[in-house]
Amino acid sequence: MEHSAPRMRATVTTAAGLVLAVACAAGCAAPPRPALPTSEQGRSDLIKAAQQLLVDRCLTTRGAVGPPPEQEVLFGAAPAELSVTLATGHTVRTHTDGCLAEAHRSLYGDQARWFRAEVTVNNLRPEAQARLTEDAAYRDALARRAACADQDAHCIRASGLEELRNRLEPARLAQVRAAHREEITTYDQLRDRALHRAADFLSDPSTHHLKGNVP
Repeated sequence: MEHSAPRMRATVTTAAGLVLAVACAAGCAAPPRPALPTSEQGRSDLIKAAQQLLVDRCLTTRGAVGPPPEQEVLFGAAPAELSVTLATGHTVRTHTDGCLAEAHRSLYGDQARWFRAEVTVNNLRPEAQARLTEDAAYRDALARRAACADQDAHCIRASGLEELRNRLEPARLAQVRAAHREEITTYDQLRDRALHRAADFLSDPSTHHLKGNVP
């Protein structure tokens, strides 16, 4: 799995209110635990804010703080220890020795389980789209679309590819989700765990380890 340091740093700005707790000097009363957000975006922002603080702490401890941080310290050194091969044939890899991996273990407890679940859930739609080629009518529409010039809007519409995709994809996606029910359940469970751990950490970022940091 590829990451980018600028993208990681950008995530903190979306949850700036949560990170203000770090500014409290020694002796200040611990800020209250942030209320758990109900929106999906809010939940993501809270986890990302905690992850960024954990990564920054790790980089500082290892003497690799940037900008930009040392990439091997941030993401890990080759070769990648974890890998997942998707039904589409693509293989996604990640490291276990970088600061990002350390943050994931603090938040999710089991990095390997989280990595497998996250990669699978993030690729449910591509897998469903790949299954569309099992339908003969879709393959025919795909061939008609391939024969069109890129700017020929009339030919593209006449191929019927988009209409057929919109009609077939929901059923294929439902099939894929059913096939990966276990990974989806694991994803939801570990993400909920990370949400609570992130809230605990942001309420008291002076702690060296998150409570319950076990697989």
